[in-house]
Amino acid sequence: VQLVESGGGLVQPGGSLRLSCAASGFTFSAYVMKWYRQAPGKERELVARITSRGSSTNYANSVKGRFFISRDNGKNTVYLQMNSLKPEDTAVYYCYVAIWGTDYWGQGTQVTVSS
Repeated sequence: VQLVESGGGLVQPGGSLRLSCAASGFTFSAYVMKWYRQAPGKERELVARITSRGSSTNYANSVKGRFFISRDNGKNTVYLQMNSLKPEDTAVYYCYVAIWGTDYWGQGTQVTVSS
């Protein structure tokens, strides 16, 4: 199983970024995918979740209405569109999947929101 995130970077407050997570080594279309983030000195927190076919999504209250998770099962990729970014969104963002009780994480991508 491999999860490779991309799309992070430095953005000004109010800006947008789209993160991508390319998955391989498992049947991507069969699994719920999640995005987590971890800010310095804080615990890792769940940001968004999407069901295997993309029919249902859930978000942390702190990002609801600003972040949108989606997936392309033909490309084995999950996305996180982040709009109206705030300095408190600064964190390392991780892609995650659980397969038969085993957790798999990507290497993370840094998102920094600063003027």
